[in-house]
Amino acid sequence: MRSSLLTRAVRLATLVAVVSAPASAFAGGFSLNEQSASAMGTANAGAAANPENATAVLFNPAGMSQLSGTNISFGAALLDIDAEAKSDTVQSVDALGQPGAYTGNGGDIADPALLPNVYITHEINESIDVGFGIHAPYGLAADYEDDFAGRYLADKTELTVISFTPSIAVNNGKGLSMGVGINVMYGEGRLTRYQDVRGAVVNSALQAAGVSSLDQLPAAQQQAIVAGANGLAQQYPDTYSDVEGDDIAVNFRVGFLYELSAATQVGLTAQTGTEFELDGDLVISQFPGEAIGLSGPVTLSEKAEVPLAIPESVTVGVRHRLNPTFTILAGATYSRWSRFEELDVFSAEDGAGQISQVIQPASGDPITHVTEKWDNNWQFNLGGIWQANEAWAFKAGYAYDQSPVDQYVTARIPSEDRHWLTLGTQWRDRQSGWKIDAAVGTLIFADNAKVDDREYSHQQPTVPTSNTNYQAEYELSAWSVALELSKAF
Repeated sequence: MRSSLLTRAVRLATLVAVVSAPASAFAGGFSLNEQSASAMGTANAGAAANPENATAVLFNPAGMSQLSGTNISFGAALLDIDAEAKSDTVQSVDALGQPGAYTGNGGDIADPALLPNVYITHEINESIDVGFGIHAPYGLAADYEDDFAGRYLADKTELTVISFTPSIAVNNGKGLSMGVGINVMYGEGRLTRYQDVRGAVVNSALQAAGVSSLDQLPAAQQQAIVAGANGLAQQYPDTYSDVEGDDIAVNFRVGFLYELSAATQVGLTAQTGTEFELDGDLVISQFPGEAIGLSGPVTLSEKAEVPLAIPESVTVGVRHRLNPTFTILAGATYSRWSRFEELDVFSAEDGAGQISQVIQPASGDPITHVTEKWDNNWQFNLGGIWQANEAWAFKAGYAYDQSPVDQYVTARIPSEDRHWLTLGTQWRDRQSGWKIDAAVGTLIFADNAKVDDREYSHQQPTVPTSNTNYQAEYELSAWSVALELSKAF
């Protein structure tokens, strides 16, 4: 019976993980906080020092040492984000330096996302525990409407990461435990945008004339080039770039847990950084064949890869029981998001593919480049638990989450610092031993996200390479709910 229950839980969580599309709330990079209803009730405060159940596999594998027998926790969170540009702030400029022909604000770019999880631990003996988890640590989803003013910089942005986490913990029997976990992560991503063919036409004409800008040419020749570019753009308004890829990446987590006293314990976890190489295909459809000596629209394709950096992080947590009724929790996490400097699409055909032959990037350069230059960031958490009686506990939490996005705020990830407020409750059935955790949270952003998106080169990532520009202020808000079932056998 127990084995069958565990098997069904793992299968369910894996199935939901495969069909779900996680979405980030545009603050802590593309990492996701909603990994457990029991921890979410206190805004993840002190999670590294508070092994309530099998979720210790994720928050601090050393905490498994404080769990007896076999433990299972499984559930899901629903995250709904509202992210929309204020229409009266939207401005765009096309490749010719003219006001953009598309003026839409893109609509609400984020859909609700379901984030499943399942965790299992087992006590081998008094000194050793093992565990396993399935969860969604990173995710991002944004989708703009077709008349979006910034369509030449962003359309769809998707990232889904599912992590499989085997862990082991040992303890010395004197209050000190250590744990190690491996995150085997499967990630898949997609980046799309419309292509402004006018830029390519102008650049081709400039190269043929041996000059670097239109103003170096006679007025009549300038007008002819611009007229030709505009005509081709009207003929091919839906030239579209679409790159998809997937990969498997691995990183490691080590954790320590120490009981200072019967009432107080501290935890520390550290996670290594890694990098996905999302391998797949880049396809440009409705490309003007006239630009390469053909007629009519053509489709160009090329094998491509997109490097994606995952940061190192360190988390500390403290749990202190004031008395049998009240517990306070605190914690902080530091993440090295400065690893994420650029979002580039490289040729996987050594520059010999159809698209590279048209664009002809310099040796070592990507086919497309987006400057990111994120900063390292902090998250601070504070929470409390009131054990009202044997069956019911009530929780509350607050977290301040810094945004790693600084100067280069793009339409793909409009971001701002945020405040996370949560409430939770736990009910325990004394007869069966099952616990049910439920939590609700809301995100309050410190300000509107101010996007100023441009095209930059890989070699000079801070210098714009074209007139293309999109500016807007985004109103951001989000809420989440989570449910979790836990039991010790």
